[in-house]
Amino acid sequence: MTNQLAVPAASALLSTAEAPKHEAFTGQMYIDGKWIESSDGQRFERRSPAHGHVVSSFPEATPADVEGAIQAAEKAYRHGPWPKLKGVERARVLLAVAQGIKARVEKMALLESLETGKPLTQARGEVSGCVDLWEYAASLARTTSGDAYDTLGEDMLGIVLRQPVGVVGLITPWNFPIWILSQKLPFALAAGCTCIVKPSELTSSTTVMLMEILEEAGVPAGVVNVVTGKGPSVGQPLAEHPAIDMLSFTGSTRVGSMLGGLASKNLKKVALELGGKNPQIVFPDCDWHAMIDAVVFGVYFNAGECCNSGSRVIVHESIAERFAEAVVERARQVPVGDPLHPDSKIGAIVSENQLNDILGNIEKGVAAGARLRLGGKRYDANGLYLEPTIITDATPAMSIARDEIFGPVLVVIPFSDAAQAIDIANDTAYGLSAAVWSRDIDTCLTVARGVDAGTVWVNTFLDGYPELPFGGFKSSGVGRELGKQAVEDYTETKTIQLHIGERKNWWLPRTAA
Repeated sequence: MTNQLAVPAASALLSTAEAPKHEAFTGQMYIDGKWIESSDGQRFERRSPAHGHVVSSFPEATPADVEGAIQAAEKAYRHGPWPKLKGVERARVLLAVAQGIKARVEKMALLESLETGKPLTQARGEVSGCVDLWEYAASLARTTSGDAYDTLGEDMLGIVLRQPVGVVGLITPWNFPIWILSQKLPFALAAGCTCIVKPSELTSSTTVMLMEILEEAGVPAGVVNVVTGKGPSVGQPLAEHPAIDMLSFTGSTRVGSMLGGLASKNLKKVALELGGKNPQIVFPDCDWHAMIDAVVFGVYFNAGECCNSGSRVIVHESIAERFAEAVVERARQVPVGDPLHPDSKIGAIVSENQLNDILGNIEKGVAAGARLRLGGKRYDANGLYLEPTIITDATPAMSIARDEIFGPVLVVIPFSDAAQAIDIANDTAYGLSAAVWSRDIDTCLTVARGVDAGTVWVNTFLDGYPELPFGGFKSSGVGRELGKQAVEDYTETKTIQLHIGERKNWWLPRTAA
């Protein structure tokens, strides 16, 4: 990689004094209330991207194992107690799960940190934050309701019910494994559904540990089943199987589109939370220090391996160079290194393939004429570490400004006025999230209304609450997670029309008069 100007060095890599002492986690699949191995006895291992040692191992599910999990979930839905329980009874179980997670935060966070490469401090926050998701879902188990219509005349009463959609396949990614599962599973359970969960083969530990918690909390056999393995042998059958009533997937737009196509053959309901190329739009009158901090946090949190990553900054041309210098200076100070080091803010990239993809995108951007201002290189050390990277002088047409990179890479694009900023923000296939930075409320509302995004932050970034729905426009997905809409997504509406009194005849033969 070459540049006309020298590129400042990123921060030195933090390391711990010695390799972590950790006994590998040996997980099993959970099907119909039983812990089992795969039907052919095959297993796979996961190595830490930061340290290289084996962290965990799991059964490699076969199609027969997936079929068994689907049959168990279907039996539990058609004949088991879960869909028929009172909302308060389902809520009590979900609250017990929340308490079980709270009691296991440290163990789950350590495994998540080792499997993903994210800093332990961030993994701890992710796991502990799941408690709130399960508690909120419990409240919806008691409050989700339909409608009644007493306005249809004196001889008719209309009732609209919400019933569980049925058997749901949940496919979760590697970047926030327990968090994203907790954006799906408790809400499906609150609605009365039964589920089959397929975690990423890179990060299965916390999902399997969660099944231990569900078992202790009293979830009946077959209501939640976990099958571990790769997408073609596990995820694809969930999308294709006629007994699956709904598929909920979080991951790349490419894979989501493929799975959605497979699911459409059986006309099953689909919820897709996919990629993003999320802009932060910066005006000259913003709170400068708050904005710089949020930009650095937004792109480097979780090493940029986040669908909500603030990977584009669309900055007013009058402050573009000042912004570039300030964000480079701040980013150079961000601690990178061993995820178990207490000061690390950016850990390891999840896999060699992912690291190479990120480097390839950086190369492509520089070759197209963008300017590398910071980083852009792999650290010369053991482990999969990448320097925090900043690229300026990008144009909206460049692939680096349009395509999701999923790494610690910030791309800076100048604009001249609000209308152009909105046009640039919308000129991608994605529409997941965005932010606007200005002290002028008119500017903020104009941008918030104009940007195609499921979430728009105003003078902040990456805040989240269980009460607020999350999802995307365009190629960023279909459906919404969180909020009251989350449970509603796992239901079907049923209309019941009740006739009162004598029904008028449609036609009465003359002989019957």
